[in-house]
Amino acid sequence: MDATKIAELKLFVDQCKSNPSILHTPSLAFFKNYLRSLGARIPSDQKSDGGSNNKSDHKEQVDAKKPNPLTEDAKLEDDIVESDIDLDDTDVVEPDNDPPQKMGDPSIEVTEENRDAAQISKLKAMDAISEGKSDEAIDHLTEAIMLNPSSAILYATRASVFVKLNKPNAAIRDADAALQINPDSAKGYKIRGMARAKLGRWEESASDLHVASKLDYDEEIGLVLKKVEPNAHKIEEHRRKYERLRKERLLRKSERERQRQQAESQDQAAISALKDGHVIGIHSASELDTKLNAATRTSRLGILYFTATWCGPCRFISPLYTSLAEKHPKIVFLKVDIDEARDVAARWNISSVPSFFFIKNGKEVDKVVGADKSALERKIAQYAS
Repeated sequence: MDATKIAELKLFVDQCKSNPSILHTPSLAFFKNYLRSLGARIPSDQKSDGGSNNKSDHKEQVDAKKPNPLTEDAKLEDDIVESDIDLDDTDVVEPDNDPPQKMGDPSIEVTEENRDAAQISKLKAMDAISEGKSDEAIDHLTEAIMLNPSSAILYATRASVFVKLNKPNAAIRDADAALQINPDSAKGYKIRGMARAKLGRWEESASDLHVASKLDYDEEIGLVLKKVEPNAHKIEEHRRKYERLRKERLLRKSERERQRQQAESQDQAAISALKDGHVIGIHSASELDTKLNAATRTSRLGILYFTATWCGPCRFISPLYTSLAEKHPKIVFLKVDIDEARDVAARWNISSVPSFFFIKNGKEVDKVVGADKSALERKIAQYAS
């Protein structure tokens, strides 16, 4: 790597160390995702942590602690960055891109004379191989194949010479031809497996070599498998790992979608349970729980008004309570007759009526006891905002 680029990279890393917030720069998102894929923990962006005492800032800080569905969905949409696999590729070669070698015409009829002549050419090729003359051996084997294109062993033999010449693609073409003629050619599978290993196609290589060993095992197959199998296993384990991760992510995404739909359904049910602009009569503790849960789910203020038919001040304040419900349709106005819903009155320890309880997120935040018109209106204005 160029020394200047290395120096620039070192300077960038030093800047990240002194000011990690630069990693949150949008243009560096690819680098931040890469660091996370390696297990790195990225510090939060300090720019969003500035101090403030007003209510809106406090609300933002509280909301920041809650799971953000949009952020979670974005994480699920991010591509899983696969790590590199540590493979032994010491014998892997560059693919040979020579024009395809001459192949015989399988449609011609092979005479006995041609078959004999092909055998002679094959013997010359074997002599050339023993003398280390691989190119000459290729020429003799090509001549033999032209004379007898129906011989699987001729193609397999020429394929073995191409492997020695580090021409795996040519070897694979010949091995394919041999296996097309004879699907049970052990040498065809063996040589193709060796050629695929030279191209780093470890899983295909292992598959071919295992078939070859079942058809006709020899020591050379075992030696090649010792090199090929560990790489093939690593690739298989790697693939299974990331298939599992993708499946888990898909399941999480499906679960989030199910939860979202369920939440929407519950929100819709909660809204349906409320009557905007009307006072809702409560007749039991379970009915009260339903309405308060609906108010909480829709983030609305709830007002619980305890009254009685014999209460004079209640008769005075009730029309105002009804008009306030019409004026504030997004506030949940509830009304409980303490003689009708004794269980509700007991739960709220009602000792006098009228009593008004202000409820947010299922919790009492304030109350007004007595027919105090101004106090009731003031509290509504205070908590409705």
